Amino acid sequence: MRGQEARDQAERKTVMATLARSTGDDIVRLWNEAGLPAEAELLRGPETGLVTVRGRIGGGGAPFNVGEATVTRATVRLASGQVGHYYALGRDKQKAKLAAIADALWQDPALRREVETKLIAPLQAALASARERRRAETTATKVDFFTMVRGED
Repeated sequence: MRGQEARDQAERKTVMATLARSTGDDIVRLWNEAGLPAEAELLRGPETGLVTVRGRIGGGGAPFNVGEATVTRATVRLASGQVGHYYALGRDKQKAKLAAIADALWQDPALRREVETKLIAPLQAALASARERRRAETTATKVDFFTMVRGED
């Protein structure tokens, strides 16, 4: 049982990371195309606030406050009882609500496969495509330097 819980947690983490990295427009578009249910009781938010960002010099020094970042969060409960949460950088409240609902739907074993195939997989493909496009653009600007030995001493 513990092994299955660990796998579920790792999969949920991947799903939530995909939702966090995706744009709100992509999530809304795919949500509408998939016909996933959007009804849920709002337990918290969606609301936007600030969190303190902390850092360390050299990765091991004493922690210090770098500044603040805007974060939006939402918590929802489905009629079936699953509770979904979402926290991410930015101010997109619609994205926060849909991502929290997606989290709750994903936790329902009967809907997990549908959420993964109709929402998460296309989002992951879009993210991979954007990553590849950025890599290709970066590679195109790469400059190779070389040194020519003149033979003079």
